[in-house]
This record gives sequence, C-alpha cells and structure tokens, in this order.
Amino acid sequence: MSFDLALTKRIGTTEIALTLEPGPGVGSGATILFGRSGVGKTSVLNMVAGLLRPDAGHVRVGGETLFGDGVDVPPERRRAGYVFQEPRLFPHLRVRGNLLYGAPRGAEIGDRLDFLGIGGLLDRWPRTLSGGEARRVAIGRVLLSDPRFLLLDEPLSSLDRPRREEVMQAIEHMRDVLRLPILMVTHDPEEAERLGTRVVRMG
Repeated sequence: MSFDLALTKRIGTTEIALTLEPGPGVGSGATILFGRSGVGKTSVLNMVAGLLRPDAGHVRVGGETLFGDGVDVPPERRRAGYVFQEPRLFPHLRVRGNLLYGAPRGAEIGDRLDFLGIGGLLDRWPRTLSGGEARRVAIGRVLLSDPRFLLLDEPLSSLDRPRREEVMQAIEHMRDVLRLPILMVTHDPEEAERLGTRVVRMG
C-alpha cells in the first residue's frame, strides 16, 4: 500500500503544496513529513484523514482514491488510524474503555497489543497515566479500530527520553512487524532518520 498525494491548500497566509508519488519507501513503511513548525505538516495529515478539504489535488492510498476526480470519501470510511499530538483519551472511561472505543462490536484486546506494554493499565483512569503511557494507549485504541494505514502527528513530542524510547519502539513495531503504512509528522531530525523509510522535507 502506498501514499499518492498531490495537495494544495491555502490557510491564512500559508500556502501548502505537496506532491508525494508512489515509490520505494512509500508502501508499508514510514513516510516522514519533516520540517519546522508552521509549514503545514499537520494540515497534510488532516487532508489525508478527510478532516480538511484540499483546494485542489488528490489523495490516494493503496490505489484507492479518497479525494479527487469528484470523489471525497467521508473520514469515517477512510479507515485512517490517526494518532494526534495529544492523546485525547476520554477522561470518563478507564483505559480498557478507551481502547475499545471505536473498535468493531465484539472486539477484544487479547494479545495483539502486548508490544505496547499496556496490559497492566486497563483499569487505570487516563489522569493517572504518564505521558508515554497515554500515548501508547492512544496508539492501541487506533490499532483496535482496524485501520488500513496510520497517521501520526508528532507522536513523541513532550516526552522525556525513556518514554520517548518506549513510543519509538512501538512505532518501529508497527512499521516492521505489523507492516502498517505510516505517514508521520515530526520536526526532529533524529526521529526522522531513525523511523523514516522515506523523509519528505517541507518548508
């Protein structure tokens, strides 16, 4: 599965223009959108997810047109697993409830999330989690929704080094073992070099 993007969008004074053609490192792997803050990296993720409409262009994932040529697939039908910069866990649900929110009816956590190391957190409330734990729970919730591909927006921001390493290893597992195509945003060159099968510089 590959990302095929040709996007233009004006937001205020910012003009976003990105072309990403299918090719080596754009299938099951991690494509990194790298650049300084304010150049439109997160807006690109939102356009791929269907949360923001491009002014022109197309979004194709795995050969399926999600936007363009008269097509505009609703966000809930794009099967994009979106991990936002903030975990956005529901404070009134324990970790188990957060994980199963949005999962298909009858889904079970089972052992598919063992690599995230969150099995001991299931009865905890979100407010009691560390930043790294909350981020890993957010990733688990996305995986249980059975996505076709992942969108990761600065998933390592605001984490200390040990927690950052935990989440970094989780992303490597999704890239190399689960083989889910990943489109990820970062402004950190170390993250881009370590995680990216392909790095696209913006700005």
